[in-house]
Amino acid sequence: MKNILILSGSPRKGGNSDLLCDQFMAGAREAGHTVEKIWIHGQKIAPCLGCMHCQSHAGACVQNDGMADILQKMIAADVLVLASPVYFYSVSAQIKALIDRTVARYTEIKNKSMYYIITAADTDLSHMQRTIECFRGFAYCLDGSEEKGVVYGVGAWGKGDIKALPSMGQAFDMGKNV
Repeated sequence: MKNILILSGSPRKGGNSDLLCDQFMAGAREAGHTVEKIWIHGQKIAPCLGCMHCQSHAGACVQNDGMADILQKMIAADVLVLASPVYFYSVSAQIKALIDRTVARYTEIKNKSMYYIITAADTDLSHMQRTIECFRGFAYCLDGSEEKGVVYGVGAWGKGDIKALPSMGQAFDMGKNV
């Protein structure tokens, strides 16, 4: 049994990437794993100030928000799932702020199986690579991280469009096969 943390970067609760997170979670729970999903937009996470206070104060950030608890959960997890809609061929501001704020303790986020979920109106997978590379760049900084899978929820513009697409089943199966 694995401890899975899903970080949903959709600004819309119940948005397309958030729905895929729910599918991944359902599959993982069916397989017996412990799963927690954090809807990032519902948390208070300020952007990194770049002050580097954390580097000289044992990972303590000068900002008092929800990031310290999330970082602890990221460190404790066996599996990290990063999810985002594709906004102008990159990740959402919500997931980017979270990634940047891991600077306080990113060296403690080790040996993670990494899964990525993205959604976009565009259907050309080659256009999605910039977004995936953002996630891969983050994972590259985490000792021992290993990419295990990607769900491309393409062809979904409006909220809920994803429900009619094959990526719903793909997200469920990926979660079930962690």
